[in-house]
This record gives sequence, C-alpha cells and structure tokens, in this order.
Amino acid sequence: MARTDRIAEPWGTRTPYGPGEEWPTRVDVHLADGLTEDDVDRWEQSASILHSNGDGLDIAVKDDRIVGVRGRAVDRVNHGRLGPKDLFGWQANNSPDRLTTPLIRRNGKLVETDWDTAMDAVVGRAKELLAEQGPSAISFYTTGQLFLEEYYTLGLIAHGGIGTNHVDGNTRLCTATAAAALKESFASDGQPGSYTDIDSADVIALYGHNMAETQTVLWTRILDRLAGPNPPKVICVDPRQTPVARHATVHLAPRPGTNVMLMNALLHEILANGWIDAEYVKAHAVGYDELVQRVEDYPPELAAEICDVPVAQIREAARIIGTAERLLSSALQGFYQANQSTAAAVQINNIHILRGMLGKPGCGILQMNGQPTAQNTRECGADGDLPAFRNWSNEEHVEDLARVWNIDPMDIPHYSPPTHAMQMFRYAEEGSIRFMWVQATNPAVSMPELGRMREILAQDRLFLVVQDIFLSETAQLADVVLPAATWGEKTGTFTNVDRTVHLSEKAVEPPGAAKPDLDIFLDFARRMGLKDKDGRPLVKWSTPEEAFEGWKECTRGRPCDYTGLSYDKLRGGSGIQWLCNDEHPDGTEHIYVDGQFWSAPDYCESYGRDLVTGAPLSPVEYKAMNPSGKAVLKAAEYLPPHEVVSQDYPFQLMTGRTLYHFHTRTKTARAPQLQKAAPEVWVEMSASDAADRGFAEGDLLEVSTARGRVEAKLRISGIRPGAIFLPFHYGYWDEPSGHEPDGKRGRAANELTITDWDPASKQPIFKTAAAAVRRLAKADGPSAAPTTTGSRPVVDGVPPTTGGPAAMSTETLSTETLGTEEIATVAGGAR
Repeated sequence: MARTDRIAEPWGTRTPYGPGEEWPTRVDVHLADGLTEDDVDRWEQSASILHSNGDGLDIAVKDDRIVGVRGRAVDRVNHGRLGPKDLFGWQANNSPDRLTTPLIRRNGKLVETDWDTAMDAVVGRAKELLAEQGPSAISFYTTGQLFLEEYYTLGLIAHGGIGTNHVDGNTRLCTATAAAALKESFASDGQPGSYTDIDSADVIALYGHNMAETQTVLWTRILDRLAGPNPPKVICVDPRQTPVARHATVHLAPRPGTNVMLMNALLHEILANGWIDAEYVKAHAVGYDELVQRVEDYPPELAAEICDVPVAQIREAARIIGTAERLLSSALQGFYQANQSTAAAVQINNIHILRGMLGKPGCGILQMNGQPTAQNTRECGADGDLPAFRNWSNEEHVEDLARVWNIDPMDIPHYSPPTHAMQMFRYAEEGSIRFMWVQATNPAVSMPELGRMREILAQDRLFLVVQDIFLSETAQLADVVLPAATWGEKTGTFTNVDRTVHLSEKAVEPPGAAKPDLDIFLDFARRMGLKDKDGRPLVKWSTPEEAFEGWKECTRGRPCDYTGLSYDKLRGGSGIQWLCNDEHPDGTEHIYVDGQFWSAPDYCESYGRDLVTGAPLSPVEYKAMNPSGKAVLKAAEYLPPHEVVSQDYPFQLMTGRTLYHFHTRTKTARAPQLQKAAPEVWVEMSASDAADRGFAEGDLLEVSTARGRVEAKLRISGIRPGAIFLPFHYGYWDEPSGHEPDGKRGRAANELTITDWDPASKQPIFKTAAAAVRRLAKADGPSAAPTTTGSRPVVDGVPPTTGGPAAMSTETLSTETLGTEEIATVAGGAR
C-alpha cells in the first residue's frame, strides 16, 4: 500500500502489463481527513460522475454523510483505479452552497418558496403556452449528468406527452459529433470499440483527444501498456503539447480547422500503399470508389502546407496506422468542436473500415463522449433522437415507439428534424420558444457567445426553469429554480462510452427539500395530467427501478438492447456492456463482428446527411446507396474555417478542458484539492509567439475577438505557434482587477467564441475563433495554470502543481496484499 499525492501524480503508480495480458488491479481510496476504511459505516456502489470514463467506485458513508470513495477492483472499466476528480469531487455534495429549497422570482428577485408554489408556477405557465401557442412554445435543455431513468422519463414527457420537438442537451456541445459520425458510417449510434482493446492494440491513435486529462483512468491504462513489454505505438493529433503528445510516437500538431485536410492525406497514403483489407471492403462496405477519387486530391505535400505539419510526419503516421495489426482509435473535442467536425470524425471510421479493424480484440473506434451519461442522453431520446436508436424518418419506427408508449403515432413529433440546442436558443431569441426548462447544466457559461446568451436567457418573455444543485450563473437568471438531488443522493443507472452500464445506489439523503430529478419529472407529468390513449397516466412508473424496466421494454430488439440487464444483475460486481439480452446474457464486448452492422434500411437509426450542407438523405436515397446494410465509406472535401485570422485578429483561439475541472466548475470548484490545482483562468501561447511580442510567463493579457474580451495570465506552453488556448471552465468574473468598469475582470472563454456549428452534427465550433492579444500588466509571478497537464510550462521558474497532505490517497496493488477473494471483498463493499 502506498500514499500518493494524486494532484501531483494524477495517473498514480504504474502497473505495467503486456499485450494480451489482463490489466493489473490497483485500488485507489481517498477519505476525509483522519478517517480510515475501518471508520466507514457502509459503502454504496456507484461509478464516476465527473467525467465520461465510468470508473466503478464505492461511496463511503459515515454518520449519514459522504466521506470518501474507493475504486471497485472487480469493475471492468477501471480495475480499482480512480482519477483526481473521482477522488476529490464528492466533496461538492457536502457544500454549504447547495440549493435546499425551491426559489421563485418575485419583484425581480429570487426568493424561497415551497414545492407546490414552484411547481404550480411551472405547470401553470406550461399549460398557458400550450393553450396559446401549442407544443412549439415549450423546450427542454438537459445535461450529460442525469441517470438513464431520468432521461427516458424526460423524453417520454417531452416527445410523447407535451409533443414538442424542442429537446436537446449540453451533450450537443461535447458529444453530438460522436453520434453523428457513427450514424454516417454505420447508420446507427453505438460505439464499435471497447476499453479492453487497449490491452491488445499495437497502435493507438488519438485524434483531438487529450485522454490524459479528460479520461484519466483510461489514459492510466495506456500508460501501463507503455510501461510494459511490447508497448503500443501512439499517434497524437493535437495542436497542443498535451501529456498524450509527450508520450506519442508521432505527434501531429495541425493548424486548428484543418483536420479534414490532414485525415484525407492519411487516407491518401493508406490507399496509395495498399494498406487496406480489400476483401473486407468489398464484402462489407459501400462508397469505396468515391473515397478513392476524393482523397487523390489530398497528397501529404498539400496537407503539410495547409496544416503546417512536416510531410515526413504525415507519412510516418500513415505508415504506422496503415501497417498496424490491431488498431484502436479515439476522438474527442479537438475534432468535435472544430471546423467540419463530423466530416473529420467520419474519416477516422473510414480508416477502420478500409483496414477491416472492427469487431475483434484490439481493433475498435471510440468516438468518445465528453460527459458521464452522454450515451444515455442519446439512447433515451433526451437529445432529440428517438429512444433506443429508432429512426425519426422511418414511420414504422415511430409507430413502434407509439406502441411502447401507448399513444397515437401522430402525438410523437416527427414532422421535421428534432431541434438542436443552437437552434433552440435562436428560437428563444426570436420569441417562438417561450418556456425553457434547463436541468443540471449552465448554458450561461458553456454556450458560445455569452453576451448574446445572457440576453436570451434574461428575456422577460422567456419563462426559464432551472433544475440544479447550486445557484449557477444560469439559475440566477431563472423564473423558477428547483433544487435537485445529485449523485450519491438517488438511485439510477448510467452508461459510458464503451457501452458499460453501471448502477449507482443512493448513499445519503439529499439536503433540505432537494428532490431527485426523476421525482421532479414525475410530479410535473402528474400535475400536467399527461395521459396515454386509454386515459391512463402516460408515465407508468414511480421508482427508478420501475423506470429501468420500462426502458428495457423500449430497447427490446433494438441495437442498444438492455433486456438482459436488471438492478440485481448490476449489483455487487462489474458494470456490464450492452447488448445484453437472451442471446448475450453477459453483455457484448465487441459489436460489428464479421461485418454485421445495424445499417439495413428498415432497421437503421439514420439515413445520414450531406457532410457539407447537413441535408438529410431520404429513405429512397439511402436504400439505393446501401440496400444490403453495409458500412458506409463517406468522403469529404476540405473547407477552411468560417472565421479566419486577420491583421487585427492574428491568432486562432481554442477553448477546452483541464484535468482538474469539469464543465463550469459548479462541483469541482467546491473540491479544495481540485480548485487549488487550477484556481483561475489562463491563456496559453507558444514560446516563439510570446518572444515576438515581448511577453513573459505570468503577464496579464487581454484576449479579444469580435464578440468580447477576457483577461488571463499567460502560460508559455507547448502549443503550436499561431494558436492560443483558454480553458472554458471559469464563469463570468474573477477577482477585482481595476480594468473592468465594475472593478472585475472577465474570465469566461465563451465570451469570445462564435455562434457557428457543424452542418451535420450541429455541434458548436469552439476551436477556430480569430483572436487578438495585448498585455495589460507585466507579470507579478507565473500563471497558476497546472504544470502536470497540457498547460505545462516550457520556461523555468514555475513551481510544480502539487496537492500536499490534503491530496494524499492510498493505492493498493494486486501484487502487494490483495488476493482474488480480498479484491472481490474490497470491490463489493460492506453490504
């Protein structure tokens, strides 16, 4: 057993292993000061909720209060490991800032009220608008942090009860392109890869995916492979020198907005050298000839010029990818939030289809999610999709869903494509959406062009309901605020990116009058009087487990079949991957085995879109293109970003994440170890760009675009020249500085970002805003940006990021003191 500062060592101790071997167990534990595991009254099973990896963990409870966490040794996802946000983020549950009673706006101010008064206001306004304007007046904007049972209930209420098409989540900002890219290539959502592919892959390619910071435990798995015999080669595509880049065999750092150019060049080389499985392509794919023709126009020399990447690096990366025996690829925000996001992500899928690298160990794609329950948002119909990967454009699918819900098919809005989040806010701006219910997200900080967003949310004609655990920047603008229970205070399930379903048990009671999100939705449905076609209540469950059973029936026979799962089956052991049904009772590690796809015209979730215009293909067009239900090789031409640099705005601004925070810091800022590690916003710039302007580490800079300005201290980092980076986690204002009229300095990166989105996935573009910088004050010390991450300094004299005694956590390796039976006991907890 060892004690480690898990702020200074985010990925913990190495446990090396080789290809084909099982990842060793390491159980990580962090408890409140002075407590030992013997002091804990009980442990309750759960999984991580502050990133998308899905790490299995147990919640420590003492005196009916959460006092720590412990990794679950038997869980397939993490084998006992936890990341910094897992280890320390639970402290937000105990914050004195928690919302404990409903609030309602009276005379311009939010005042405390009771649940009946708050819900009467919500339901009364909803009924007024339904009578006055109809369902088009009502919208729901949800999150990637609720539970499956809550998303499914919300989707049923919104689509089947209210009948609105205006339903989406903040998953539109982080993971919409993952779903869109999978639908383009395979005509259905559902991840082809599994985390276990890391155990046997000989090449791992990460495209715009800083896994070291966004999924720390998954990166730990890669680090352990790299430390073992016959390590995999790593390809990193990222304009910043992230921890992934520092471990890469080849690091490609293209100009932001040129990902499609780079991917086409890689495909050009793979095809030109014959690094493909021709028999697989012939048997299992369509679109080959068009792809070949398209990438002929993108030789590495052209990409080297446009992307500003050495041609030799492009060729070497293509050779490594093209000759891999077992290739695992992953993508995240660097591709998803950039120009032509879907087109770029689809080219990753194309590589795997061309190489036949699907459906077998070590060969997979992880179009990664950005949030812990984003997969459920998509599966359950809470982001505009129909539940269980049904097709909006297939009348038989709509009729089948109506059968499950026992309503008329015409009550399910499918007359036009579902309204994506960016369009929802535009409709609110124009006045056609007049009711918006926001749950567990903070669009006043996370959406693009925040000046515009604040104006929309603050309109008198928009009735804004916010359901959250803290009084966020968005909640401060609301007409009604509903206090919610959070992770550890309610029971439910959630699914990570590799299709692993976890059960999270209620460990403690929520504070004050706060309620589980499911209970709030059920109360709303009852007060609205929502009925099925037989006059019975539309929502037929009252508990999370009953909701899960309802969801299982909805998934029967669909790609994401949950019918073999149950709460009892998920208790006590590991999470389980769907498909899980009679045919696959123990779950399914790999889908698309032997070229069996879900892309048949009568079964598929989507017929696809034009990657340039976003126009959907008709059923007739899709059936003509892909009558036999194969994978689709979809070519894409390169288009430059819509906003380009100029003399006034010479930098390309990228926004993104850091290891120690999640979204807008509503939780992580209340965990002392995490907040101390990244206490304030910073701006990253290359050493050459800083030298050209006479800037030094720690200088206070103003970063501006045509939309706004931010003040941040400079971190001179390994970012590529011509690009700058701001973390997006920080809200409107920082401490007083004297530069703003009110004495406070703007620090929210999304003051600067542009209202623009990918035509296919509708995901906002956060990576290519044209920006200018100027110095406001010389340094009084270095930036407080972390030194362990992508913001690692390239100059001397910056103190290392550490957590000190408060960040010390225990690690127990399976080779030290734990045998198999002991590991199972640790994982199961004292139940």
